[in-house]
Amino acid sequence: MRKAVAHAIKVGYRHIDCAYVYGNEKEVGEGIKEGLQETGLKRSDLFITTKLWCTYHTRVEQNLDISLGLLGLDDVDLYLMHWPAAMNPHGNHEKFPRFPDGTRDMMRERSHVDTYKDMQKLLSGGKVKAIGVSNYSTKYLEELLPQVDIVPAVNQIENHPLLPQQEIVNYCQAKGIHVTAYSPFGSTGSPLMQDEHVVKLAKEKDTSPGGILLSYHSKATTLSVSQHR
Repeated sequence: MRKAVAHAIKVGYRHIDCAYVYGNEKEVGEGIKEGLQETGLKRSDLFITTKLWCTYHTRVEQNLDISLGLLGLDDVDLYLMHWPAAMNPHGNHEKFPRFPDGTRDMMRERSHVDTYKDMQKLLSGGKVKAIGVSNYSTKYLEELLPQVDIVPAVNQIENHPLLPQQEIVNYCQAKGIHVTAYSPFGSTGSPLMQDEHVVKLAKEKDTSPGGILLSYHSKATTLSVSQHR
């Protein structure tokens, strides 16, 4: 991971998308440091995103501080709520607590709106430059927006031809919320790269199926480097 991030910076990537739950922020931070040293770029030349995990909905700043420490950074450009659902912070696993029957140990009394309000407080502390959400449907945004002071800068969602989610894309555009797409090639095991329509269009345009899928997002969204959610 360290080498991959450093190489990405050297070949021109400027948006690094992270999350606490990925479990690799230390290596990503090392890659950022190496990439900056080898290119002579400054931290301000990069746009770095990370995300609040579900077991930290009641400990927003604590999770941010953990991520900053792992990344070796003083701040991030964008901090997202990874999912609008809280998990038990005192469960049997730090990231994925479960009940004896195997179901997720959710903290249903905790509203995503309250979590976002705690995220708003981070903006005055200088550790984040903007806040947003991830994996939000129209329903969740309709609940959130009337109750908060700051419109999310971004909603990061899975978005590709097999999951266009046009309703939420249109809603975000109407509300001034930028949409960032993850898994533009589809999730694990997706048939998109071999889809007959994608392959046919790629041949017509003299490009690769991957090029077609990336172009799919160009008008409505930007792309997240990470493929894992």
